[in-house]
Parts: sequence; structure tokens; C-alpha cells
Amino acid sequence: MSLEAALDIASGCSLLVGSLFVVSGGVGLLRMPDFFSRTHAASLTDTAGAGLILLGLLFQVDDFAQGLRLALIALFLLFTGPTATHALASAALGDGLSPWTRKSGSRR
Repeated sequence: MSLEAALDIASGCSLLVGSLFVVSGGVGLLRMPDFFSRTHAASLTDTAGAGLILLGLLFQVDDFAQGLRLALIALFLLFTGPTATHALASAALGDGLSPWTRKSGSRR
């Protein structure tokens, strides 16, 4: 097996797993009972999914400049995703939104 074929397989696997993470985050947005659970599901799966998708794309680049751009985008997403989620959750708590508990209401 050549190096190019191995990179194509690694790229395809990374893109597939990253896409599955992003789709599971979308399902989590629909299925979770409250705002805090939804933001938790979305932030974890989107950060992991975007990172794996960018890694899969990184395996396909030929130019160093394109690879550097993809790495910088991944680094940017790695820091801004969790920070934005934390800011949203803090703002919701500051606004008086309370987290869901079994005693506070039914699931749907």
C-alpha cells in the first residue's frame, strides 16, 4: 500500500467519524430537555467533529500554506467553541434560567 492510499484511508475515516460526531450533536440538540444540556451536547460534539473533519482535510492538502491555514482554523475552533459555550451558560444562569432536573418537569 502506498503512502497516498494510506492517507486517503485515514482522511476518509477521519471525515466519516467527524461527520458522525456533528450529526450526533444535532440529534442531541433535538433530544436534550433544557438549554444547558443542549449546549453541552452541541459544544462537545461540534468541537470534536470539526477537529476530526479538519484533520481529514489536512491529510488531503498538498501545499504547506493550506495545511497551516487548516491547523490555525482547528486551533481557533479549539479555543472559541468551549469559550462561547461557557459564556452562553454563564449568561443563562445570570438571567435566572435554572438547569433541568427530574423534579422540575417532565422531559416533554
